[in-house]
Amino acid sequence: MSTELLTPPRKVRNTLQFVPELVYFEPDALDYPKGRRIHEWAESLGLPIRITGSHNRITGLPGESELEKYKIAKRTLVVGIRKTLKFDTSKPSAEYAIPIATGCMGHCHYCYLQTTLGAKPYIRIYVNTEDILNAARGYIEERAPEITRFEAACTSDPVGIEHISGSLRELIEFMAEQPLGRLRFVTKFHHVDSLLDAKHNGHTRFRFSVNADYVIWHFEPSTSTFAERIEAAGKVARAGYPLGFIIAPIIWFDGWEDGYADLLAKLGASVPKETPDLTFELIQHRFTKTAKNVIQQRYPKTKLEMDEAKRKYKWGRWGQGKYVYPDEQATLLRETITERIFEQFPEARIEYFT
Repeated sequence: MSTELLTPPRKVRNTLQFVPELVYFEPDALDYPKGRRIHEWAESLGLPIRITGSHNRITGLPGESELEKYKIAKRTLVVGIRKTLKFDTSKPSAEYAIPIATGCMGHCHYCYLQTTLGAKPYIRIYVNTEDILNAARGYIEERAPEITRFEAACTSDPVGIEHISGSLRELIEFMAEQPLGRLRFVTKFHHVDSLLDAKHNGHTRFRFSVNADYVIWHFEPSTSTFAERIEAAGKVARAGYPLGFIIAPIIWFDGWEDGYADLLAKLGASVPKETPDLTFELIQHRFTKTAKNVIQQRYPKTKLEMDEAKRKYKWGRWGQGKYVYPDEQATLLRETITERIFEQFPEARIEYFT
């Protein structure tokens, strides 16, 4: 069955691969082949290299204001060892989050990492991949004979740093050999070429985050363009990976109906209708009071609507609540976008709306 894509939308710019301005290493990270390789890479580019006692405690970042320090932190790479090998749950996407990296170079205003990473927005790569894979193997064996799914993008966008880490390829090829293991990750970046010839055995679902032009333009700086993402999706489909799209966050804005209809029309013109097992995941915009404060500090000119009076308060895990759209708005968003999806992709599967 053909997975050939039609001509993708015209690119308006070329999004370059991430290169940090500053690199930290835990001393023990250099005992690992991956740590030494990244160190050699950083040296070859002439990047400033520093040593830190812990990837969780980076101090003394340059910048006169908190906002300047934040922007520099987003351009800082920290290479260390993942000591905590107990995986968090990752519902509804997967059973567990597999921790290969933390942090992202993107500047998406709405991102929940704004608060979960707090004062540690720098990007961390973990070099003890074998320990992480062994832990994953244990989780798979524990749940046998059921299939266990692992989400690799809960705390980072691993595609954006794959040219530095190589960790995704290791995970993909590990999971290809696991009869009961599956890997999932989502990205806003198009740098997928190093993953196209990986042995995946159909056990890795490659998903791209897409949205209406309004959302990408106003709220997703420092990410690949929509056209670049769709072109990358074509490469991934031709490489035989199971393909999916996440529309998130779904935002209610003036003209949202036309905006999301246009998004799905663009996908329909680019992705073949017969793409096997095509999935969609739909996530409405939500925020916490803490997130709102942090976002307004870091992106003071943001157009992101965060008016508690217009939202419904929804309790979450651990007694923490968030603001989502009222039921009537959420239902209209879900029904409208669902209809547009099935108009373009009658055989697609919507995994969830949340």
